Amino acid sequence: MTNRGGRKRASEEACDANAWLNEEAGQSRFRDERLGKRFRLVLERLWSCIGQSIPMAFQDWCNTKAAYRFLSNPKVSEQVILSGHFEATRSRFAASGGPVLILQDTTEFSYKRERPELIGSTRKVPSRPDKKRQSPKHTVCEILMHSSLAVTTQGIPLGLAAIKFWSRKKFKGCDALKRKINPTRVPIEEKESYRWLENLRQSTALFGEPNRCVHVGDRESDIYELFCLAHELQTNFLVRTCVDRLAGDGNHTIAHEMDEACLKGVHQIAVRDQNGKVERAVLELRYRRITILPPIGKQRRYPALSLTIIHAVEQGLPKARKRIEWKLITNLPVTSRRQAIEKLDWYALRWKIEVFHKILKSGCKAEESKLRTADRLANLIAVFCIVSWRIFWITTVNRAAPQLPAEIAMTPTEIQLLDQLVKDTAKTSTAEPLLYR
Repeated sequence: MTNRGGRKRASEEACDANAWLNEEAGQSRFRDERLGKRFRLVLERLWSCIGQSIPMAFQDWCNTKAAYRFLSNPKVSEQVILSGHFEATRSRFAASGGPVLILQDTTEFSYKRERPELIGSTRKVPSRPDKKRQSPKHTVCEILMHSSLAVTTQGIPLGLAAIKFWSRKKFKGCDALKRKINPTRVPIEEKESYRWLENLRQSTALFGEPNRCVHVGDRESDIYELFCLAHELQTNFLVRTCVDRLAGDGNHTIAHEMDEACLKGVHQIAVRDQNGKVERAVLELRYRRITILPPIGKQRRYPALSLTIIHAVEQGLPKARKRIEWKLITNLPVTSRRQAIEKLDWYALRWKIEVFHKILKSGCKAEESKLRTADRLANLIAVFCIVSWRIFWITTVNRAAPQLPAEIAMTPTEIQLLDQLVKDTAKTSTAEPLLYR
């Protein structure tokens, strides 16, 4: 009876440990059921051995070879691998309340290969100096990934909503093309920046509640076609602007109107200088609803839009860091100082996607893989995306809600192991295990 009871408890704990894996992989859309089972095993092993190579994660050659076959299978793609995760993200979105920020950004994964053409040759960089103190150059191959990460306004990551991989072979020579053609006259569908619109459309369709979505991007996403697409889909955006667009009747620009905008208030924030010293910065806030016109070459195709411009500029000139100056554009209404500060706080959360990319590269060590082709690497990175989201979620939940019970993120066995490694104090010895502890 004791052995049966022990096996039963072990089985229950194994189910608890695998619950989130089942949730992320259970709704995957593999055509072959065997591929779905293999994906579940690959995800479990890479989660159990974070940062290890595939042979180290699987230990035996039979499973290692099966993992390599899975990643190279033509029926497997990053979209299929992440299909179950997308559905799980949609469920978490539906369970959350209020607006959800959809953070978009691009990152690069660099590799050194003998045959860079199999991945995407982009540039040559100097190697380490040799004995003669010379730095020979080697070719760096790169895969680019553009992702959309859904987070709550408290900063808790709900998961990925859209993703796109590519290399720049197709766009080679764009700089030379710009010297001959005005880039504003090139259709957005022919530009690399079209990925911003694709991700916006895919993530909005996934969640099905466009009014709750706020798509957040840096200055690279300051694209008029993106503003129009958001208007068409009845969803929201918050972008850091870098283009001084035509405004009003077309005889002046956004900058001219914002120069005339009166000061609406100030906002104090804590910042760090280059030496890590914390200091206070006072931001002057200005905002105004403005009619924005499309680029001259596209005015027949796109309508004028009524958008809100927010300027936050630091008072004075700091000595040990750059002056803070944010210029944001959004279709959300801003009629008070509180709403302006809220939008600034939302944009500040854009850094979350940078942390997600850092986990991919530093935690999962995605750039240390030796896979030879772009398709295989993209499939592996897609699996790492699920692992990275889980790491990020556990870390963020701990910081956002430290008083939640530890069982929300760990199994009873993991809690017991931590109790053995980290001894309780007199104050915590009789308390319930929390995430904070």
